[in-house]
Amino acid sequence: MSTEADNALGRDLDRLMAAAQAGDVDAYRTLLSELAVWLRRYYVTRLPPAMIEDAVQDVLLAIHEKRHTYDPKRSLAPWLAAITRYKWIDCLRSLKSEAAEPLGEYLGKADHGDGVIAGTTCQQPAELQPPRAEVVRPVKLESHGIEEAFRATGRLPALIKVNFHRGIRRLADIIRATGDAF
Repeated sequence: MSTEADNALGRDLDRLMAAAQAGDVDAYRTLLSELAVWLRRYYVTRLPPAMIEDAVQDVLLAIHEKRHTYDPKRSLAPWLAAITRYKWIDCLRSLKSEAAEPLGEYLGKADHGDGVIAGTTCQQPAELQPPRAEVVRPVKLESHGIEEAFRATGRLPALIKVNFHRGIRRLADIIRATGDAF
């Protein structure tokens, strides 16, 4: 739109707002319709699509509530721009306080991908070193716990955990290298 067209639109909006303040219901309805179109264009590059209509409605409600503060001797544009900008800032603040996605209950827990890959296809831990194979078999294949592996092997639980994780990682590497993974 050219500057001349913008000025004409501004004068029309000024006239509609003055008429609305004087009690002209049709002028007020037309004003709000014109402002809604303008506000959607304003917010389309400033807010996520899901928030645009809410922002437009917030501004229209604020205009309705504060219409008595508008001075018909002045241009409507600065008054409207101030309200629009403050409502935009409110929307941006609400984005900051809302999480985009809820945090999962497994946040911070280890990835079990290697264990899943190794556990689904490791029926022959013979390719592992003996200390790792004797831990992987009871814990992964036979579903025994670390304590049971400790009783069966006599090794310390910390060493069993280290050998288990290293064995699982080694089996996953072997499986990936042979192309047998999922």
